Amino acid sequence: MASSRSVVIAALVANGAIAVLKFVGFTLTGSPSMLSETYHSVSDTGNQVFLLVGIWFSNREASRQHPFGYGKAQFFYAFLVSVLLFGIAGWESAKHGYHELTHLGEGHETMAASAPFVGEFPAVWVNYGVLVGAIVFESYALWKANKGLTKEIRENDWSGYREAFRKTADITTLTAFTEDTIALAGAAIALVGVFLTQATGMPVFDAASSLVIGLLLMVFAVLLAWQNKRLLLGESLPEEDEDELRRRIRRRDDVDAVSDLRSVYFGPDNVVVTADVEFPDGMSTDEIDAAITDMEESMREVHGNVGRVYVEPGPVASSDRTDGGPTADD
Repeated sequence: MASSRSVVIAALVANGAIAVLKFVGFTLTGSPSMLSETYHSVSDTGNQVFLLVGIWFSNREASRQHPFGYGKAQFFYAFLVSVLLFGIAGWESAKHGYHELTHLGEGHETMAASAPFVGEFPAVWVNYGVLVGAIVFESYALWKANKGLTKEIRENDWSGYREAFRKTADITTLTAFTEDTIALAGAAIALVGVFLTQATGMPVFDAASSLVIGLLLMVFAVLLAWQNKRLLLGESLPEEDEDELRRRIRRRDDVDAVSDLRSVYFGPDNVVVTADVEFPDGMSTDEIDAAITDMEESMREVHGNVGRVYVEPGPVASSDRTDGGPTADD
């Protein structure tokens, strides 16, 4: 949780400063891609505020209305980020770029193409300075987010970013990582567009950059929304993790059979697990309670995010006994 917060704060500071600089660049040059980048950075700054609210809200103590805590608040606020802020910024950027492209030659020439002067320097150099500064700041924010994500990849022995994108429950760090990646790409696209417009005198490149940035934002908005949906709807642990939990229970000498093990995320670091377990005949209630307590600790060793564990002792169906009992491989 502390790692996620530091990642978000780093991105908030960087994006807030960059948003101001990009707006200054736009007002001096009138560049469409700079306006898109301004929308982008303002959106990212708002995103970080929403993510921090989600982190704060998720730390509230469990209550009668929310007996498993408020961990899903992070999923909800990250969903708002993807749909409202990312989507709105993407739409506005794409719409502005499309408008500029369809009105070329109608008096909508950008200052980047005509290259006016601010003092003794062409105004387009303001854009260059702002965008290069944005790339530096965004690189730092991306480094922080990447550090948090790669740590989770190592801890879970995932193959890489693609698997992490599908399986991680730390949606706050994932959102910050995605935002910073797109922000870095957007700044680079805007820089290329401004340069080509200045070099050729053709404003089409600047306007096209604005459209590409907007489309990029909207595509990743949809992808992030989809990843948040799976967690909001109550996703389980990955199949291999559940299988390892089952194996850990089956290997116990005081367990005859186990079936119907289920898990669900109630927050990035809070997984609830339930299992039906049959104990050998003759075990006392105290022995069963001790076995369940030990079983809970064993499950937490398998996966650090396992919180509450509910074990239902009782007879298991014969089919479950056959499929769920220990095997030679266990």
